Amino acid sequence: MTAYSLFDTPIGRCGVAWDGDAIRGVQLPEASAEDTGRRLRDRFAGADESTPPPAIQDAIDRMVASLRGQADDLVDVPLDLDGLPPFRRKVLEVVRTIPAGETLSYGEVALAVGSPGAARAVGQALGRNPFPIVVPCHRVLAAGGRIGGFTATGGLSVKQQMLAAEGVSPRP
Repeated sequence: MTAYSLFDTPIGRCGVAWDGDAIRGVQLPEASAEDTGRRLRDRFAGADESTPPPAIQDAIDRMVASLRGQADDLVDVPLDLDGLPPFRRKVLEVVRTIPAGETLSYGEVALAVGSPGAARAVGQALGRNPFPIVVPCHRVLAAGGRIGGFTATGGLSVKQQMLAAEGVSPRP
């Protein structure tokens, strides 16, 4: 059964949904905590707000620490990738390996997944990233080190905050 919890971070009140010890989704802050909770309930029908079990609380603590600038790649946090299309899954797997404080371009990710020239498709896949923070889509930049896009509420400002916590300053 899927449950969720909200938690405070330097970028606002985020949320996480889980089933057992695997994360099913992470939600970046919406305009209000109520909106963040509503977004999780919309994404995971029937999910109830609950106290996270120890493994999920550990993942939450690590996400918060990461957003405070404590380098953590979070690659060992269990994720539920079931149901993701193969291309999107490959993109998320590659992006998950980008170390804190480093970046790749959309084109470099496309090349790494075996689809050179598919930078736009990579951007679309990352726009549907169900695990922001844990799968660090904020570490993917446009060509030339420019910040590129970001679909979360707050847009580029949130992406800049997340990168700044890791000591990364993209080009304007």
